[in-house]
Amino acid sequence: MISHKTPAHLKSEILEAIAHPNRVRILEHLGKEILCNCELAPALSLEQSNLSRHLKILVQAGVIVSWKEGLRVNFKIADERVLKILDLAQAVAKRSIETKAGVLEEG
Repeated sequence: MISHKTPAHLKSEILEAIAHPNRVRILEHLGKEILCNCELAPALSLEQSNLSRHLKILVQAGVIVSWKEGLRVNFKIADERVLKILDLAQAVAKRSIETKAGVLEEG
């Protein structure tokens, strides 16, 4: 089925999916290696139900993919470029903080 969503809508869906601190942390962990939910929960200090909700959002948006191996459900980043989005967000946040600090010093 062909999507009738605009490019702006599609971009906003991706950004919405990653726009939560816990989902950013999940992606940072998955940027290093493939992990199962049983490994992510303790690494992030999240309850399994909370982690599952965040993972579902990321999977539905196509940001990560999952597959079963026996009892394990593994997760990995679907497209490594999502890590570039996180790097860019960090750079913008850093610059914003520096700019605000400069304004406070001047004021």
